[in-house]
Amino acid sequence: MPNKIAVAITGASGSIYAKLLLEKLLQMPDQWQELGVVMSSNAKDVWRTELGNDDYSRYPVTYYDKYDFTAPFASGSARFNILIVAPCSMGTLGRIASGMSDDLVTRAADVILKERRKLILMVRETPYNLIHIKNMETVTLAGGIICPATPSFYSKPDTIDAVAMTVVDRVLDLAGLDIKTKRWGEGSQK
Repeated sequence: MPNKIAVAITGASGSIYAKLLLEKLLQMPDQWQELGVVMSSNAKDVWRTELGNDDYSRYPVTYYDKYDFTAPFASGSARFNILIVAPCSMGTLGRIASGMSDDLVTRAADVILKERRKLILMVRETPYNLIHIKNMETVTLAGGIICPATPSFYSKPDTIDAVAMTVVDRVLDLAGLDIKTKRWGEGSQK
């Protein structure tokens, strides 16, 4: 059965990651059955600041309000099996780690964890304080995956998008999707 994927975009810096993630997912429609997106108002502000546009509203995906608890991925019975939070603010991480389901993002994360499905948090902060580290530990122990927005360079990326795509590809790999990317030790695209 194809995946049901939810993407949450929070107000952390790193809108380029959300943009590239949505674009890549839209290029592989054979790998998902449903794609839902929730985006905070802060995320929209950061997107406009960092990317200089409001193109997030132009992607052909289903958007849900941050407080729409009728969204399908707010319940385990809808069988969404992947939630990617990209980028993930430290505030969102903290609320997920503490089990607070005070909005759709944190409720969806709670559902994914309780159903033992894939939660991937692309955290965006530097440096980390001890509270951040303990929250990452808590989410990891609960079954989530912490994937810092740390690019790789062995593919010799030559643009900002290419650098950011190394992180997006890693997230999609962690989600179990079949992607084409340059991998360590390989001379060409796979």
